[in-house]
Amino acid sequence: MGHATQSLDRRTELLGYGACALAGGLWGTGFYFGRLALNEMSVEWMVLYRYAFACVGLLPLLARNRVRLTANEWVILLLSTFLGIPVQFLMQFHGLVMTTVSHASLMVGTLPVLLAIASVWFAGEKMNWLNWLALVGSTGGVALIVLGGGKGGAHGASLRGDLLILVSLFISVFWIMLNKKLMTRHSPVVVTTYCILAGTIMLVLWVIGLWMTGHATAAPMGAVSRKAWLALAASGLLCTATTTLLWNWGIHHVPTSRAGIFLNMEPVVGSVLGVTLLGEVMGTVGWLGGGLIVVAAAVMTLRGGEPEVILE
Repeated sequence: MGHATQSLDRRTELLGYGACALAGGLWGTGFYFGRLALNEMSVEWMVLYRYAFACVGLLPLLARNRVRLTANEWVILLLSTFLGIPVQFLMQFHGLVMTTVSHASLMVGTLPVLLAIASVWFAGEKMNWLNWLALVGSTGGVALIVLGGGKGGAHGASLRGDLLILVSLFISVFWIMLNKKLMTRHSPVVVTTYCILAGTIMLVLWVIGLWMTGHATAAPMGAVSRKAWLALAASGLLCTATTTLLWNWGIHHVPTSRAGIFLNMEPVVGSVLGVTLLGEVMGTVGWLGGGLIVVAAAVMTLRGGEPEVILE
């Protein structure tokens, strides 16, 4: 019986890491699809359409996974949603408008390091000298990417755009940690579905409010090409609904600090797509900075402290 339990735990652990790896790879396509849609609409409408498609994909799960949340859990869920969806995504894609897909993707390589720092502050984990050295290396990598950027605007990188991406990543750490807290009592499916539905409602209220006050254009519909609609559908169904489900399920079964290594698949996939499909140019300094971030993240996750306790 003991051997069977250990085998089952190991199998679940491997599936958890696999889910995180697949999520990281799919997230890597998000900036590429977002760029295609942003060629034909504003950031606000692009993000809203993306989450509308995600909601369509999650509706069957919502019908089958209704649960009661306590008042305190609703507060955590709504705070997590507000930070993780309207604030993070609007800031992130406003940054993408001012930088390149390659730069934005490589900046995401800082997220595993940020998660490790959060585990020290909020979960009481320890960091040794190697962890701190990796943190310094990652910070240096960010500086190289930002300072090595080209011209701003639609066809190049800019300091302002890169920094907006970086700030959005700090916010995403709180989103991940709050979701992790909710999943100690509720399934990843429930947390993901409720979070995305609530976030979409927040986006609707925000975008309509901007439109009614004259700070946003009317909803783009007929003028949007099929290519952009397909990009939005892929963003919503693959890069939002599927990835969030996979990621939340994965970190529910494996330590977040270890799962963070698979977030490095996002900058790799995203930067390759930006260079090969969008014709972006990444200078030597930028690639060096990206390499420092990826190496630092690998050190933080593979050579970190003791694994955190997973609460089932």
